[in-house]
Amino acid sequence: MATNADVGRSFPFPFPFAVLLLLLMAVVISDCHTEKRGIYLVLMEGEPLAFHPGLGGKRVDPHSEVYKAHAKQVVDSHDRLLQNTLDSGSYNKLYSFKHIVNGFSVHTTPSQAKKLEHAGGVTMVERDRGAKTMTTYTPEFLGLPEGIWREEGGDENAGEGLVIGFVDTGINPQHPSFAYDPTNPYRSSNGASQFKGGFCEVGPGFPDGSCNGKIVSARFFSAGAQAAAHLNASYDFLSPLDAVGHGSHVASTAAGNSGVPVVLNGFFYGRASGMAPRARIAVYKAIYPTIGTMTDVVSAIDQATMEGVDILTLSIGPDTPPEDTMTFLNVFDIFMLFARRAGVFVVQAAGNQGPGSSTVVSFSPWAVGAAASTTDRAYPGTLLLGNGHRIGGLGLSGATFGNGLIQYKLVLARDAVKMNGTFPRTAQYVEECQFAEALDPFLVQGSVVICIFSTGFFNGNSTLTAIIDTAKTLGFMGFVLVANPNYGDFIAEPLPFFVPGILIPSVAETQIIAEYYEQQTYRDERGIAVRYGGRAAIGEGRISSMAGRAPIVSRFSSRGPDFIDKSRKPVDVLKPDILAPGHQVWAAWTPISILDPILSGYNFALLSGTSMATPHVAGIAALIKQVNPSWSPSMISSAMSTTATIFDNLGEPIMAEGYDIGSFYPSTHFDFGAGFISPNHAIDPGLVLTSGFEDYINFLCSLPSINPATIRAITGRTCTQFLTYLSDLNLPSVTISELKGSRKVRRSLKNIGSKQETYLCSVIPPKGVIVSLNPPSFTISPDSTQDLEIQLNVSQAMEDYSFGGIVLTGSLNHIVRIPISVLPVSV
Repeated sequence: MATNADVGRSFPFPFPFAVLLLLLMAVVISDCHTEKRGIYLVLMEGEPLAFHPGLGGKRVDPHSEVYKAHAKQVVDSHDRLLQNTLDSGSYNKLYSFKHIVNGFSVHTTPSQAKKLEHAGGVTMVERDRGAKTMTTYTPEFLGLPEGIWREEGGDENAGEGLVIGFVDTGINPQHPSFAYDPTNPYRSSNGASQFKGGFCEVGPGFPDGSCNGKIVSARFFSAGAQAAAHLNASYDFLSPLDAVGHGSHVASTAAGNSGVPVVLNGFFYGRASGMAPRARIAVYKAIYPTIGTMTDVVSAIDQATMEGVDILTLSIGPDTPPEDTMTFLNVFDIFMLFARRAGVFVVQAAGNQGPGSSTVVSFSPWAVGAAASTTDRAYPGTLLLGNGHRIGGLGLSGATFGNGLIQYKLVLARDAVKMNGTFPRTAQYVEECQFAEALDPFLVQGSVVICIFSTGFFNGNSTLTAIIDTAKTLGFMGFVLVANPNYGDFIAEPLPFFVPGILIPSVAETQIIAEYYEQQTYRDERGIAVRYGGRAAIGEGRISSMAGRAPIVSRFSSRGPDFIDKSRKPVDVLKPDILAPGHQVWAAWTPISILDPILSGYNFALLSGTSMATPHVAGIAALIKQVNPSWSPSMISSAMSTTATIFDNLGEPIMAEGYDIGSFYPSTHFDFGAGFISPNHAIDPGLVLTSGFEDYINFLCSLPSINPATIRAITGRTCTQFLTYLSDLNLPSVTISELKGSRKVRRSLKNIGSKQETYLCSVIPPKGVIVSLNPPSFTISPDSTQDLEIQLNVSQAMEDYSFGGIVLTGSLNHIVRIPISVLPVSV
């Protein structure tokens, strides 16, 4: 039996050293299981400064000494909580939120975050879900030059005095869309704007003077991005400079200067203008090329609201619903609620995950969710074959030399691959024209080369930029990217090409090209092409056509119905709210274009997305606010909704794009909300339906299975009133996700006109529902309100929603529409 001394002698080290070695091994093992840090957003009890009773409410001056003193107290309370709750060295505080929400964000481990959930004064802890990004012609398509612009004195006055805030990827301060004209200085807002003044942060690419009068505030928020990822200093600029292009595009769509020439590759496409070209711009950069975090976004929202922007544009946000909370109660939506409480009109992108149902990422009734549509402008391209066939396609490029009169040898890239090349025989080399070294230069030089959409494009590894580089290197006369029957039709957008090029996204059209090519190509017994008899030319693709049916709800635009949690249980709120142009929109860009190399070097880009629809709504909101400076955000959103149209430019019901390319179906309110925005009518809607902050609190208190203590903790408001149904919120729409038997809904309408008016009430009932209105007509004086009782009775149970609407026709030519969306489940 060994003694302790024997044991000690049996080790090659003295006993104390062995113990130390074991302890070090334990530390190493522990480190292998160290928790990964994340970013957490924490809300706390206590009024934020914007609503503090001792600071003057919404008119609080953030530059006053009293405000600064209270702000310091709030920040100190956050620091004390962290110091008293979390382990030393286990966290980094990123921001203190203090203006519209009391809280902070912290970079720490899940176990430390768990401690915060139980700390005194903490009301909510949410893990950061991240955030992502979501015109020359649209002003005319919306009727602005002849309508609301003329009402406001022309484009040189449209939006004057208002400030639109943008939380996005930054801005290109050198762009002419954001230039300041010292001969035409901005005038006073005459009380229309609540903007209190901003600040211009300088940094890489954003020198002194970038805030020039058109741009009145520019800040960047990077603490979250820097905590979550390693930023690349060569493009993740710690300044308001836009390295992506998205933020510049969004800002110029809403408030870019009027009449800016759009020139790409020496070709003049027209002139660009924002919706409200005289509105000024406040920039809050929160999304970086490498990453976007919600903590940077909400900190930017807090700052924008503190500075007093009139309109807040959010073409960014999370693209998935929250995991652990109701959709209305996630931190992002709570910040939007309090921005709305502070008097800011908030518009956000509805999302780009259509056309599936319940794909919207705009959930709450206090923020306007913008869906995207086409306009009647298109850029048709043409491939001319030697047999006279003309194949339609897309591509913003000039024609091959001769403008179609001269045709060139047609070569399939697969037939031009070097026989003895040492490269891999993958689709990218063989079919997709991604690598110049794979092709025989003697065969392709001066030819129109056919590249095929194959595995590389399907997997996202191949690019049009690589095709263009190959074409330039080898001297193609032009290129054609055609669909592949193995993958079906592909979605194509017109992009600018340095060389003549065209995209043919249709398999059916590709088959025509393939048949012609094979008929004209001679092959030996091995199947190798030995003579090319096919000829082709690429036509001009940069001339626009304005003869299409529009608007059409874009395929990518996210659809309703709205839902309450990640299980996508429907809820009685209409989403999206409104439809606006968001397909192929020209607007400002940044030549850096770090995420889109094909647009590198350009000052303009033609983009699609609900990100593009959102600034249309923001700019129009500024125009409405300019004409009606006393209107609340709720009145503006109501005016947009009740005057929207559900018909297209042919007078037919608006259609929507389906899953299949070229497929359409009759759209519903879950596709386009109330309808397509009509700014010239929205400035004078006759009646409005409004909801205030307390109404939204009542709505939240009435959510199913909600604990009133949760609402008090998050909002600071006690639940004192409850809605019988969520559909009782006074929205300019009626949505019922489960109608059993009957339901009575009331709406309160206010006459915001200057004259008394009599309205006749009529209804288009949804299928399976009988709808009656009381009163059937009413006369209403200026500033008076009228309750409308809406009785809905199920006449036939349905398996899906049905749609209708209420139409109030006024004696002074006002027409007020209130959409109805109902799922009748039982009689």
